[in-house]
Amino acid sequence: MSPATRGPRLIGLAYDASSSFLRGPAEAPPLIRAARHSPASNSWASGPRDVLGPGGLTDAGDLELPPTAAARDLIDAGVARVVMDGFRAVALGGDHSVSYPSIRAVARVHGPLTILHVDAHPDLYDEFEGDRYSHACPFARIMEEGLARRLVQVGIRTITAHQRAQAIRFGVDVIEMGQWLAGVRPRTDGAVYLSIDLDGLDPAYAPGVGHPEPGGLATREVIALIQELRGDLVAADVVEYNPGRDLNGLTATVAAKLVKEIAGRMLAGPIA
Repeated sequence: MSPATRGPRLIGLAYDASSSFLRGPAEAPPLIRAARHSPASNSWASGPRDVLGPGGLTDAGDLELPPTAAARDLIDAGVARVVMDGFRAVALGGDHSVSYPSIRAVARVHGPLTILHVDAHPDLYDEFEGDRYSHACPFARIMEEGLARRLVQVGIRTITAHQRAQAIRFGVDVIEMGQWLAGVRPRTDGAVYLSIDLDGLDPAYAPGVGHPEPGGLATREVIALIQELRGDLVAADVVEYNPGRDLNGLTATVAAKLVKEIAGRMLAGPIA
């Protein structure tokens, strides 16, 4: 087991062939980067961290990924290189199917992870439209393979009977929006992987997604979730930005802000 010692590093996962509705997330990584470097903003996260300055967030570039099943092994290998070099991987999707090979790579180094998953949907289908590797299924594959010692989901507000049964089967801690509004908050510890599907936010804050679901989290709430995360944030992903659905680059700006906050939290190190 090799602990992360060299700070956060971006890796772009430009893949959307497992999207069930609209393509587009494969175009996201360079647009999130552009928003991150926009002169409208600066390089500082909330608090005292210049995350884009010396010793801060670095960038491994984008993987070249075919729109086929072969992409999964390429994602696994690419994220593994980042993690084995001692960095904390921050993956830019891409549709949510990329989380499965990314988490698989991270778990080989850090062991079974505590996964904090922000989303409108649980993504726990056993299969969706005949595809076991759809972006609607990654957390079923993750739990089947024992990659998570604990999975906590936040922002859920559309869960089918099948996915509810899957959550019970796998022992998932699902915090639906009604519970969130009642004050329930996630508890994390150990090696933590954070996966943020941008449709976890309300469409008012992040319209550029393929599956908008009203009644979600505010940007401020997701930032607070990142800042207050306990444990050791060893890796993360931000997925499902669909530029073709965006308004004035708003969702790219939100994604870039979340990336900065994730990097800032990683630089803070483990928090008990």
